[in-house]
Amino acid sequence: MTLLRSAGHLLVESVTVRSPSRARRALGDQPVDLRSDTVTRPTAQMRAAMAAAEVGDDVLDGDPTLRELETRVAGMLGAADALWTPSGTMGNLIALMSHLRRGDAFLAPEGAHVLDAELGTAAWLAGGMPRPLPHDAGPGRVSPGAVRRAAGAPGPYYTLRTTLLCLENTHNASGGSVTPPEQHAAVVAAARGSKLAVHLDGARLWNAAVALGVPPAALTVGADTVQVCLSKGLGAPVGSVVAGSVEFVEEARRLRKMLGGGIRQGGVLGAAGLLALDRVDRLAEDHERARALAAGLRERGWAAPEPQTNIVLVAVADLEGTLRRLTEAGVRASAMAGQVRLMTHSDLTDAHIAAALERIGEVETGRTAYAPAPRDGLLRSTTSRAPARPAGR
Repeated sequence: MTLLRSAGHLLVESVTVRSPSRARRALGDQPVDLRSDTVTRPTAQMRAAMAAAEVGDDVLDGDPTLRELETRVAGMLGAADALWTPSGTMGNLIALMSHLRRGDAFLAPEGAHVLDAELGTAAWLAGGMPRPLPHDAGPGRVSPGAVRRAAGAPGPYYTLRTTLLCLENTHNASGGSVTPPEQHAAVVAAARGSKLAVHLDGARLWNAAVALGVPPAALTVGADTVQVCLSKGLGAPVGSVVAGSVEFVEEARRLRKMLGGGIRQGGVLGAAGLLALDRVDRLAEDHERARALAAGLRERGWAAPEPQTNIVLVAVADLEGTLRRLTEAGVRASAMAGQVRLMTHSDLTDAHIAAALERIGEVETGRTAYAPAPRDGLLRSTTSRAPARPAGR
């Protein structure tokens, strides 16, 4: 057993042994996978569309299905053109390689994916020197004043030039926090006034748009480049899209090839992406289930603030131990920003949320801390293990 200390009292993680609920009986021994919205599987309609896709050689003379996808995404984002990429990390890297010269500094909110979860490629391959900015305007958000101060004024020739601001909406490490249009526009205006280019990592921009009730293009105003993902909440098996000017996309195509992202009959994947775009509105269901999950956790004593989108962060005293005990109880979670991350997605139903809450159980104040009962109903003691690895996306 493990004693968990927090704010002067003990957190006790326990589950009362009780008869299985209807939700639990329906799921049987199937784990509830809340690690990420990237675990979603392509729908039957996606699989059929992939099999029937019209294709060409995208490296030689283009793939018609990919081109349809790129054109549609560009229109949704208010951009002149767009390019499909195998991953969001590649899309971000292409944008940074386009914007930065070797040795340039760039700004990004603390905990941004381009800073912490892309293997340092912003520095290693794009040649940029990262400068994290504190969240002085709310979770995941920076203020116009912070951007202006960090951009500074031109100095001697041997000082770093700050040339780029990278934003992230929603901000993953801040629990899927949303930047509304007016705040986005004010920060972009500050960047422009400081002669900075702007890249928006919008891997979950679709979630932000649904949460705010605005079109995605309302959240990209003034950005030079935008990356959005198709394989998270939208459920495509592979792919992101990076958008910007016609000139940017011409250069981006060269950079994608340089990075090994040139593909041939990409329409097989693009067909799934086209259907994924039809699923943007259903992200509201993920958000509602995340709120229900967080509310249920709070009722059981867990520190789970209400989420803005589909990410629930839970502060715990023993991160590694809690993740291990959740796994034993049949709930798969991940680590993010030193907290437990639980994420809702399209493969989940209300029954999954109910089962997850039953399996997680309560946090109580007391003298002894037991792990939540795993699915066999047996209590297990906890031991020290290696630190939990952050989940990335």
